[in-house]
Amino acid sequence: MSTYFFHSKRSHSHSHFFYLILCTVLVCPMLLFTGCGNITDTDSFNNENEPISISSIKLNTAVQITIYDSQDKALLDDCLALCDKYELIFSRTNENSELYKLNHRKDTSDEDSNAVGQTTPYPVNGTAGTWHISEDLAALLSEGLDITRESDGAFDIAIAPLTSLWDFTAEDPKTPDDADIQKALPLCSSDGVTINGQDITLPSDDIQFDVGAIAKGYIADRLKDFLVKKGVNSAIINLGGNVLCIGSKPDGTPFKVGIQKPFADRNETEAVMDITGKSVVSSGIYERCFKQDGKLYHHILNPKTGYPYDNGLISVTIISDQSVDGDALSTTCFALGLEGGLKFAEKKGVQAVFITEDYELHYTDGFRDEIRVTDVES
Repeated sequence: MSTYFFHSKRSHSHSHFFYLILCTVLVCPMLLFTGCGNITDTDSFNNENEPISISSIKLNTAVQITIYDSQDKALLDDCLALCDKYELIFSRTNENSELYKLNHRKDTSDEDSNAVGQTTPYPVNGTAGTWHISEDLAALLSEGLDITRESDGAFDIAIAPLTSLWDFTAEDPKTPDDADIQKALPLCSSDGVTINGQDITLPSDDIQFDVGAIAKGYIADRLKDFLVKKGVNSAIINLGGNVLCIGSKPDGTPFKVGIQKPFADRNETEAVMDITGKSVVSSGIYERCFKQDGKLYHHILNPKTGYPYDNGLISVTIISDQSVDGDALSTTCFALGLEGGLKFAEKKGVQAVFITEDYELHYTDGFRDEIRVTDVES
């Protein structure tokens, strides 16, 4: 497949296209929190058919669900309840979550797996190192393991011993001690982990998982499944910047996803993308980061070095059918760097936009044919 690169000698139209996409990528978390929440063209609905929406803090992020073809507000409450359900499965830090219990299995390995009311995870009798987990956790870990192996470990869900050392949300974040990082590195590998149905076999007591790079995408897909099953065919699911569009607007036109002006007020929109039935997810160095001694440290960590990737990329945006794919691939393609990431995205059949530190745009083959970007009239 061919890959298109924009260099300094671009035509005017190409330069403009670069600018619009750059706006999207550089401010994607802020944009999708506000821009997608403020989908345009709502004035075309009459009062009886206005979209219904709900916002809340769930999954440690801002969540917004907007439904365009139903007035059943109970569906919105049900979506938030599903977010709570999945948080109790996938959270790495909540001591009541299933993942936390799996990561700290050494503390519960003597529990009776046949106890009445026993919840997952629990050890499988007669099989050393094997634990029974829920269907959802097994599905998510399987997805993560597949990407881990396809990327040769550039992305690895068994990175919790390392991510637990970095606190990007601290009031005054600092880099961890290098000695602690070096101690954690040998533990950050999912080699030998196998999943058979809902049974996971772990070759080491030290293996711990962090599914933060894929969980929101998985949850968004499950929310979509729920809403579609309830007859919804037009909606926006926004989980802290992971945006999944269900179908199009009720009149059949695409959703207009606002592209915010960089470094401007949140309500200043430069352009819009036409999105129908797709997921839009970005990963970048600007999302969670801090500076120390003049150097920028961001949250996309290299499991082989213990430090943030330094590969010349600013961000990667993935547009895909499944949000879990976009979530996993935005991080993975960033980790693989420009050349490897472009090849990997095209291999996986998704559209992607890469922004390098020289502010050049690099995108997958066919991106401009599939994704329409237009100006907003002032």
